[in-house]
Amino acid sequence: MTTRRYALRDDQWQRIEHLLPGRVGTVGVTAKDNRLFVEAVLYHYRTGIPWRDLPELFGDFRVIHTRHMRFNNRGVWQRIFEVLAAEVDNEYTQIDSTMIRARQHSAGAKKGIAPKNVSVAPAEV
Repeated sequence: MTTRRYALRDDQWQRIEHLLPGRVGTVGVTAKDNRLFVEAVLYHYRTGIPWRDLPELFGDFRVIHTRHMRFNNRGVWQRIFEVLAAEVDNEYTQIDSTMIRARQHSAGAKKGIAPKNVSVAPAEV
């Protein structure tokens, strides 16, 4: 299985690699492969699959998900997006309804059925 279609181009990677924690020379643990991690996250979001269904070539999905959440909490993804969004011909900067997935039951309750726990005040006479 190939994941190149979900991967970053070399020029995109060069723009963001200095923004990622875990680089050689930074404080903390040095990451094995930052690029593979970023491409795993891209693959997850572009395909819409659950984290547990990531291809094995990316590594343990639990580690990827935990690291993804840490990046999110530290604002790393926001900084990366800002750098990539500055590119004029960037396909990732446009988000429309065709890219948004909803769960099967996300629309809510059936129409015309009142909730059971709602109390209605008697009409004044």
